[in-house]
Amino acid sequence: MEPLRVAVVGAGYWGPNLIRNFQSCPDTDLRLVCDADRSRAERAVGRYSTVRVTDAFDEVLADGAVEAVAIATPARTHLDLAMACLESGRHVLVEKPLATTVADGRKLIDAAAEHGVALMCDHTYCYTPAVRKIRELTLSGALGDIQYVDSVRINLGLVQRDIDVLWDLAPHDLSILDVILPPGREPLAVAAHGADPIGAGRTCVGYLTLPLRGGAIAHAHVNWLSPTKIRTMIVGGSERTLVWDDLSPTQRISVYDRGVDLREDAVSGDQRHQALVSYRMGDMTAPALGEGEALREVVGEFAAAAREGRRPLTDGHAGLRVLRILEAASESLRLGGATVPLNGWLDGADH
Repeated sequence: MEPLRVAVVGAGYWGPNLIRNFQSCPDTDLRLVCDADRSRAERAVGRYSTVRVTDAFDEVLADGAVEAVAIATPARTHLDLAMACLESGRHVLVEKPLATTVADGRKLIDAAAEHGVALMCDHTYCYTPAVRKIRELTLSGALGDIQYVDSVRINLGLVQRDIDVLWDLAPHDLSILDVILPPGREPLAVAAHGADPIGAGRTCVGYLTLPLRGGAIAHAHVNWLSPTKIRTMIVGGSERTLVWDDLSPTQRISVYDRGVDLREDAVSGDQRHQALVSYRMGDMTAPALGEGEALREVVGEFAAAAREGRRPLTDGHAGLRVLRILEAASESLRLGGATVPLNGWLDGADH
């Protein structure tokens, strides 16, 4: 198949990473880069590149050779830019979050379906070798029934001007949760708690608690104020427990055959059952992980989905499910940590 002819809109923080990967991917042909600051677009493509640059978004829409557009601009612009591209018949890759509201995300999904094009959300972590391995182990049942997921994503980070820490950092963990949870373990609701101890005007430290179908639970801690950087996730199953340390240079994933077993023995007389706890202390294994840049996999998946006429792994519906949790979390914060149901969380999912 011919390489997918692509334009990138936005050459700021994330755009140069997309540009580099579109340039190096054999399945894509980067034709045009657009940014309001033309000199920034020129720096992103490189001094000797033949890729055209422009500061006018209309030129992207007017270029009949462009089949697909990747959007790496502030979230508040995603709806208008992505909608214009979808309505012109282009496939669209949108940086996370998909939009700023569930209603806007739904509009983009409907437009993609109406025009028969692919809509993909750049949930980059979902394409890392580690998360792919976690997904393989959870969906295959190797961990047993999922009982809990506990994630920590903290660092001394940039306090954003227009969003809080939940909207900044939690989308990573929520998108990972979306791809690794097996059927029957989807989130039912969310309770959010946060604090602004430095007076920034928005939540800088946040905690999300999500009860999962089947009695399991997920918890996420995000923080801009930690002097140490931690990126961990624990996935506890009835058979094995997986620990992912994204910052470990040598052993990112460890799988422990250790846990708590609960058996029920009938008690004679009144036929009651007494729960007996036993502890399982087995081996630890470290699965081998492949190598490769996650964003390169994102670009490849986008091109393949567009050419094959299929939905990408992190399609618009995946982006919408993350948006639904974020929107409900904001409502929970407003209500002082009340639990907010996630009605219709599985919207459009082949989960």
